Amino acid sequence: MLTGAVAIAFSGILFRVAHVSPSTGAVFRCLYALPPLALLAWWEDRRYGPRPLRQRALAWAAGAFFAVDLVAWHKAIEEVGAGLATVLGNTQVVLVGLLAWAILRERPPTRAMAAIPIVLIGVILISGAFENGAYGRNPGLGVAYGVLTALAYSGFLLVLREGNRDLRRPAGPLFDATLVSGLVAILIGLALGDLDFAPGWTAQGYLILLALSSQVVGWLLISITLPRLPAALTSVLLTLQPVLSVLFAGAILGESPSALQLGGVALIVAGIVVASAGRRAKRPAPEPALVTK
Repeated sequence: MLTGAVAIAFSGILFRVAHVSPSTGAVFRCLYALPPLALLAWWEDRRYGPRPLRQRALAWAAGAFFAVDLVAWHKAIEEVGAGLATVLGNTQVVLVGLLAWAILRERPPTRAMAAIPIVLIGVILISGAFENGAYGRNPGLGVAYGVLTALAYSGFLLVLREGNRDLRRPAGPLFDATLVSGLVAILIGLALGDLDFAPGWTAQGYLILLALSSQVVGWLLISITLPRLPAALTSVLLTLQPVLSVLFAGAILGESPSALQLGGVALIVAGIVVASAGRRAKRPAPEPALVTK
């Protein structure tokens, strides 16, 4: 679990050093992850038989949400930096509970409701609304993209959870979702006009590393271990991911959020801990609600 959390902590940094457009990053992250995921999915089908069509269709729908999530998150990185954008994406921990209540009639626990105002204050602080000179090219716009990221990612998690009931085969649903995500990201890139089908070799190297480290290794490790560890332990381990992203982005990219923005990071992480404390898996499927990117 810790290895998976560290792997995904680098995803925003790898996108930024690739120096490609948001849509291009999303497309190639998915494209380069497909071969290893396809091989693992084939092995799962050989061992356990094909998955029902309904489960595959839900994974395809989840992939469409994930494409929106990736493009919006990449845009947030451009506006407010890799570290803060990753923290903003983690607000889906709170949003997924609210959406589950509205759509699936699963009432969130009291602790999740208590986390909402904590997280919202943190989001406002990161936006730079109370200061001049907050870090980021346009931190307010970055926060808007970050909230859109969290909403799309919440939809992805809810739909994928419904289509991923078999703990023995994490690769199959992830392959289906990644395939559709790449296709939808191509359509988004064509609509936005920012899609580059032939990025340079250096950029492609970073994108390959991003796909293999985060989309394949990170996601698979977390999906396999999440339902098998105590909830309190997973909460602590996975809240390290946004913190590590901020630290790594500062050390590698020179990102330097203001004191108020770092205060917002602390509040969001505190809200994540409050929302996830004591969580217990009630379904026979991985619940990656604490994971981002």
